Amino acid sequence: MRSQIKEKKNNSGTETNRTLRYLVSFVVIILLLAILFFWNIGVGSVEMSFFDFLGVLTKHQPDSTLYQIVWKIRLPRIIAAVLLGGALSVSGFLLQSFFQNPIAGPYVLGISSGAKLVVALTMIFLLEKGIMVSSLGMVVAAFAGSLLAMGFVLLISFRVSNMSLLVVCGILIGYICSAITDFCVTFADDSNIVNLHNWSMGSFSGMSWEHIRIMVIIVGITVVITFGLAKPISAYQMGESYARNMGVNVKVLRIALILLSSLLSACVTAFAGPISFVGIAVPHLIKLATHTAKPIILIPGCFLGGAVITLFCDGIARTVFAPTEISISSVTAVFLVPVVIAAMLRKQQM
Repeated sequence: MRSQIKEKKNNSGTETNRTLRYLVSFVVIILLLAILFFWNIGVGSVEMSFFDFLGVLTKHQPDSTLYQIVWKIRLPRIIAAVLLGGALSVSGFLLQSFFQNPIAGPYVLGISSGAKLVVALTMIFLLEKGIMVSSLGMVVAAFAGSLLAMGFVLLISFRVSNMSLLVVCGILIGYICSAITDFCVTFADDSNIVNLHNWSMGSFSGMSWEHIRIMVIIVGITVVITFGLAKPISAYQMGESYARNMGVNVKVLRIALILLSSLLSACVTAFAGPISFVGIAVPHLIKLATHTAKPIILIPGCFLGGAVITLFCDGIARTVFAPTEISISSVTAVFLVPVVIAAMLRKQQM
């Protein structure tokens, strides 16, 4: 009897420690997000203090320079980085759950490159006819490209049993898509099409409130649906047989994982171009911080963590060599490649 009481107390203490760890992790991430938000607001070619920002919010002066900088340039860019960074991380988590591979992600598997290729081809075709591509049209084109690349990866996955070989094949697919995209952009005549080169390198510049509205709708709905699938995903992580025994329709779940991850990565690629390694590294960082693999914790954690990492890297990209802005993928690669290497070494030792 005493041993049972002692065991219950130990279990209760362990559960309390887990809850405390989750709470502390989320509080730290949210604080970092708030700090980075105000840092990105303040830095740039025109520096701005916290009180200047408050003045812009409280005093409606559309003609002032600070008002234009905050509302037309910096706020849309910051919100886009938060939304798309979070979307990319959740997409990476879904792909890692689908393939049961710690280095699966939209960039590594060539999904982002497939989306980039179809968006570029769509814009080239329509711009040559004098038709401007809407934001929603870019998302649809990117989604088609993501599904196309994912289809090739899935076809290969049926032929190979080694997941490392699958990742290598995904990288090769990404290189092929990027090469075709670069070829098309290089030989394009229209000046607007040539400007696709900057987009193809990854950037949050030029964001507008129209873009933000579409991002909020697509990313918001997709992430909510993903969170609603937390329990089936948790069962799927234990193996397909276990998931079936728990009443999960594995085929429907796998299709849902493909569609949701492709839509999230497509939204990122359509508006900001391909962004490297965020989708791979952030889920590992969140797992390390929370010490759990529960999707109900990791999904919101990945979204917030991706927002923090992307906002930080975007701030570095536009300030470290100011006024020259570097590709955000270059910054994310520098900071996140070591995380990916550590994850690979950790899996090798297990």
